[in-house]
Amino acid sequence: MNLSKRLTFTFVSLMIIPVVLAVASCIFLVVYDDPQISRQLVVEAIWILIIVLVAFDIMLTTWVNKGVFLHIRELNKAMEDIAGGDFDHVLDSEAVDGEISELFASYEDMRLKLKDATEDRLKEEATNKELISNITHDLKTPITSIKGYAEGILDGVADTDEKKKRYIRTIYDKTKDLDRLLNELTYYSGIDSNKIPYTFHRINVGDFFADCIEEVGMDLGNRNIKLNYENLLEPGTRIIADPIQLRKVIDNIIGNSVKYMDKPEGQIDIRLLDAVDSVRIEIEDNGKGIAAKDLGKIFERFYRTDASRNSAQGGSGIGLSIVKKIVEDHGGYIWATSKEGEGTCMHFVIRKYSEDNEVGKEDTPIEQ
Repeated sequence: MNLSKRLTFTFVSLMIIPVVLAVASCIFLVVYDDPQISRQLVVEAIWILIIVLVAFDIMLTTWVNKGVFLHIRELNKAMEDIAGGDFDHVLDSEAVDGEISELFASYEDMRLKLKDATEDRLKEEATNKELISNITHDLKTPITSIKGYAEGILDGVADTDEKKKRYIRTIYDKTKDLDRLLNELTYYSGIDSNKIPYTFHRINVGDFFADCIEEVGMDLGNRNIKLNYENLLEPGTRIIADPIQLRKVIDNIIGNSVKYMDKPEGQIDIRLLDAVDSVRIEIEDNGKGIAAKDLGKIFERFYRTDASRNSAQGGSGIGLSIVKKIVEDHGGYIWATSKEGEGTCMHFVIRKYSEDNEVGKEDTPIEQ
């Protein structure tokens, strides 16, 4: 019997008790002076009726207590556990029926949602702490270097033009590392709030990468890394992309290659390939490579293949997660292939822009 029927039956039953007593009293008054009916018999009948009603009331109270208030106390205990941070108190809605079953089911739905929300919050707090720890560690190295080389210049340690130039170049490179770390932190915030700004354009892939190669090549040359570029696309091939965010993808991948370069003569190859209705970009290096056990995890936020966190290979561990997010927001996908000791190749694919348009529309903004 469900809760509403149970309570209705109880209420009606309790209303009947005084009515029955009143009827019994009337019978007593009517037959009191009748010599044919023994007064003692009537009194005994009334006592029997009272005993029956009391027994019935006890049974009814027990029945209601087990059917209603016992489950309410159980629910109250479960709610107290939740208030204390224990989300493992399960209430089986199939063990009861009626409104109590619905109440238990609602509790279970609430419990699971609160448990998931709490676990997500704790996980987010842990990742935030890890980010702060990583960023703090990685900020110390370039700041210490900048301070040391600046002091060397001020104290006259760099006593030749060549040495001064080398010190200034080092300070410049460390400043770029600081700028990169701060940009990653800004993008991390954008990823979490899903507020990375995009301004999509129709862009010519070949022209875009030619500009990138010219700028990136100079920096890599200063690091003794050779850059090779190959464009196998049809002239005029275009995609819909945000040039600023796409450039960040390229910079982050190349920056990762430079970070893990372990060869005296480094090399990075950039290839643009035709993939029917898409453009496939490959950025390959001859660095240290990635172990097979790590390859499927490198795009996870904060994942780092180097646990040592030495100064040459520092990083917040969110660079490739940013890359993955941007590529996917462009409707593409990304993956990596690698051999330890030989190098790593990053592959990402973005669909071509195929609609017929007037000449000169490459830079027309497209709404997101």
